[in-house]
Amino acid sequence: MPFPRSSGVLLHPTSFPSRFGIGDLGYEAYRFIDFLESSNQQYWQVLPLGPTGYGNSPYMCYSAMAGNPFLISLDKLREDHLLADWDLADIPAFPTHKVDFNAVFPYKTNLLKLACNNFKNQADSKLRQEFDTFCETKAKWLDDYALFMALKEAHDGASWYTWEPGYAKRKPDSIATARKELEDLIFYQKFVQFQFFHQWSELKTYANKRGIEIIGDIPIYVAHDSADVWANPEIFCLDEETGETLLVAGVPPDYFSATGQLWGNPVYKWEELEKQDFAWWIKRFEVMLDYVDIIRIDHFRGFEAFWAVPQGEETAENGKWIKAPGEALFKTIAKKLGKLPVLAEDLGVITPDVEALRDKFEFPGMKILQFAFGSDPGNPFLPFNYTRNSVVYTGSHDNDTCEGWFSQASDWEKDKLRMYLGNINHDGAHWDFIRLALSSIANQAIIQLQDVLGHGGDARMNFPGKAEGNWEWRYHDHELTPELITKFKDLTTLYGRAPIKSRK
Repeated sequence: MPFPRSSGVLLHPTSFPSRFGIGDLGYEAYRFIDFLESSNQQYWQVLPLGPTGYGNSPYMCYSAMAGNPFLISLDKLREDHLLADWDLADIPAFPTHKVDFNAVFPYKTNLLKLACNNFKNQADSKLRQEFDTFCETKAKWLDDYALFMALKEAHDGASWYTWEPGYAKRKPDSIATARKELEDLIFYQKFVQFQFFHQWSELKTYANKRGIEIIGDIPIYVAHDSADVWANPEIFCLDEETGETLLVAGVPPDYFSATGQLWGNPVYKWEELEKQDFAWWIKRFEVMLDYVDIIRIDHFRGFEAFWAVPQGEETAENGKWIKAPGEALFKTIAKKLGKLPVLAEDLGVITPDVEALRDKFEFPGMKILQFAFGSDPGNPFLPFNYTRNSVVYTGSHDNDTCEGWFSQASDWEKDKLRMYLGNINHDGAHWDFIRLALSSIANQAIIQLQDVLGHGGDARMNFPGKAEGNWEWRYHDHELTPELITKFKDLTTLYGRAPIKSRK
């Protein structure tokens, strides 16, 4: 669906400042919403909010529907009397410019478990009723997820397909035994989900009241080692005996990698999903729309045809394209849920069939300015080639920052940029990219916070194809200055993207 002319900022919550080593849903999140409102922005885009697994990637989560417990604000737990002042008195000296996941996870886990025990022993009847209601209303995904995570902890973190067959294949007797024997671990998992969604709901309400809508992110694939695959093996391409993947997802060689990207996620058995009237996907969209306003679909082209690589390949080069029933899927979802507020990440190898699928449902596609200056005037990422029903980014989470891009760009690309602009602005290339995005005809413009702040390549969020060292960047609490707000606000207003009530 087309959206009104507007703009916003891309920032994952882990990047907020926090004394606890990782951004959370506490005070700095509310301060960031205030920054968006003050600078006339209308969107906050986040990466997937699920519980991260291997490599700490939000695109490789233990669940497509659960929330990341490490985003829970410890200060808010203290305000709710589930932690005491002395529990937070001895905070390790975490780095302030990045997330040290190996240090943060055990520290926060201990405090979350303490809060859970306090909840069990101290929660009043009202709070306990809220918890029970949450568990009942979210049972369609929460029960499987909580049991999965409890079993995973009982197996020292081992992947589900290595568990003994009774658990791996969800045999009723084994599952019944696990629910009884792991009751405390299951309760803990439900407790942290209750806290995550409680805190997130309060933050989203705060944002919406200030005219800020939240753009969430649905990765097309889920992790092999996830509650989704464990609970629904029939809809994934797995070996029925071992649970191992038969075909894995990725993309062929492209801008980011000469050997392609081998993601390793299991691909779907789309014929089985169709037989089930896409019930799992409908549930996924329903859950997502409970806590975001707009959905960005990652790797949208995979709904028209997907790149499948045989298990055992070391790169993504030897895959093949397989057709997917995207039109049938989106028709079914629209029939069940109505017209969807969706953005389509249509980057990569895009064919006319992919464009036709995107346009049939009026999903805005993505334009990345950093891709605009490497070829000829037919380049679809040059602003004069945009359509209105699109969303322009200075760069996505997979790109370098604009200053980082400019420092690494070839002289030829820099010359093309200079010619296009007429000059390079004295206050940094990042402001030139921001002006290009805001001034374009694309209905929506989304700017990475790193670009608003003018950071270099050391603030990059992700390097596609690199297994470690990603998703760590954080900003400092002193960086959202009044001068920055004024400049960002003035440009947003100048280019007609401010909320109607704020335009002067």
